[in-house]
Amino acid sequence: MTAKSPPLSPHLQVYKPQMTSVLSIFHRLTGVLLAVSSLFLVYWLAAAAYGPSAYSHAQAFFHSPFGRIGMMAWSFFMYYHLCNGVRHLFWDIGRGLTMPAATRAAYAVLVVSVALTAGTWVKLLA
Repeated sequence: MTAKSPPLSPHLQVYKPQMTSVLSIFHRLTGVLLAVSSLFLVYWLAAAAYGPSAYSHAQAFFHSPFGRIGMMAWSFFMYYHLCNGVRHLFWDIGRGLTMPAATRAAYAVLVVSVALTAGTWVKLLA
């Protein structure tokens, strides 16, 4: 009779994701989304350079429901990426490296990101 040994490398069926690992993946995803969404900034600036007609079309797009939702998502991604980057800076100086502290910081990143996004859009839409 042989003892059953655990797998040598974890795979998705046996790996339980932790809050810190999920936020790490989301940090990378938001970085990619911010880079791709910079094309919309280029579109807006190019429209402003091409004249009033092109600019009014760009403004109509950004003021549409799709454009507003996109800008709200973009602002959340920006705030999240910023807050998570600050969390990583604390880790770089050796602070908050214990699992309970890292988990608390992860939740704080989410709460602060949502609060900053909500505050920005309440101010912009008022």
